[in-house]
Amino acid sequence: MAAGVSTLSLPAWAQFRVEIAGVGGTQLPIAVPEFRDEARAGQPVSAIVRADLERSGQFRIVDGPTGLSELSQPSFVDWRARQADALAAGSVTRLADGRMDVRYKLWDVVKGADQGGESHAVVPDDLRLAAHRIADSIYQRLTGERGVFATRMAYVTKAGGRYSLRITDADGEGGQVALASPEPIISPAWSPDGKELAYVSFETRKAVVWVQDLSSGRRRVLADFRGSNSAPAYSPDGQQIALTLSREGGSQLFIMNRSGDGLRRLTQTQAIDTEPVFAPDGRTLFFVSDRGGGPQIYRMPVAGGSAERVTFSGAYNISPSISPDGRSLAYITRIGGGAFRVCVMELASGSVQQISDTSDDESPSFSPNGRLLVYATRSGGRDVLMTSTLDGRIKAKLVSTLADVREPTWGPFGR
Repeated sequence: MAAGVSTLSLPAWAQFRVEIAGVGGTQLPIAVPEFRDEARAGQPVSAIVRADLERSGQFRIVDGPTGLSELSQPSFVDWRARQADALAAGSVTRLADGRMDVRYKLWDVVKGADQGGESHAVVPDDLRLAAHRIADSIYQRLTGERGVFATRMAYVTKAGGRYSLRITDADGEGGQVALASPEPIISPAWSPDGKELAYVSFETRKAVVWVQDLSSGRRRVLADFRGSNSAPAYSPDGQQIALTLSREGGSQLFIMNRSGDGLRRLTQTQAIDTEPVFAPDGRTLFFVSDRGGGPQIYRMPVAGGSAERVTFSGAYNISPSISPDGRSLAYITRIGGGAFRVCVMELASGSVQQISDTSDDESPSFSPNGRLLVYATRSGGRDVLMTSTLDGRIKAKLVSTLADVREPTWGPFGR
């Protein structure tokens, strides 16, 4: 391991706050009062649940009286008067063994019906995770879709000339430092099972692809060929990794087994081919190439064959990300003299929607349920992470106090 590089597992790192802006087309009004005794727990459980639900774009938070728990008999007439369609209330109790018992119940206010609930007995350090899981439960009960609040993100920070690869909750808070280095770290990529991260580290003063086990911190070199090694991307089954190598001159796409053997070249051009990403079916690879004069997004069969251009709107399109259902492509486009913004293309029709209004966006990544995007940008003079609904209507700014926050990637389901 190079001098100054460390793999770490630190206590919770929480320097974010969530700022939510925008109004969705149809939002379900829900009340989530303060959980009973949560003030003694050390984490604002109900506030975490409210922020999760609001950030999804599917819900509007309704204020109301406190003092409720999952054992309460709420006055549905009063909550209907406040125009709430749903109500979730709960409690946080310390158990004899030191764990925290977090419980909630959900009610349909319109029908006056009990919608069920659940409980989580967790160690105090996992209270935030329990809150995210409750938000996921509420989200699924009310939308029929799986929530993503208990998933994780990875991103890179730079502060004081030191780079850190961080693994956090899906709201940007909590988590650990997976790697700290005085040299740049770029292009983190999750394995489909969420157990590994591949990334590029410059700790040996050149671009080398590493794979790190997140539970143990152990890591190994995946690609350290002559020239540059960059842009790793896992196949959907986790058995292969596509990457960009310049070992044979120029930047070209290669694929190799997760174990590091079986290297195979995919593209044979004089252009720069980079930023590969697999389609969910594992048979198609999207990537960026300047073979047409400027960077555009193409796709080609993983088994080999000719490439087909995908983006035609604008002269500069990079950083492809494919939605979990394979229907949408998120990417960065350059507007005019140099504004970089997130766009989403419906692949079947080719229709494109610009979803951001900032000018320094990068690295879009879909949530595992395909309902949200995370990307890095500058807003209000700060480097921030932003989540957005796919129509761009609801954005949540995860505001960092650090100097630089970049290259977010949203992890898979499962934790």
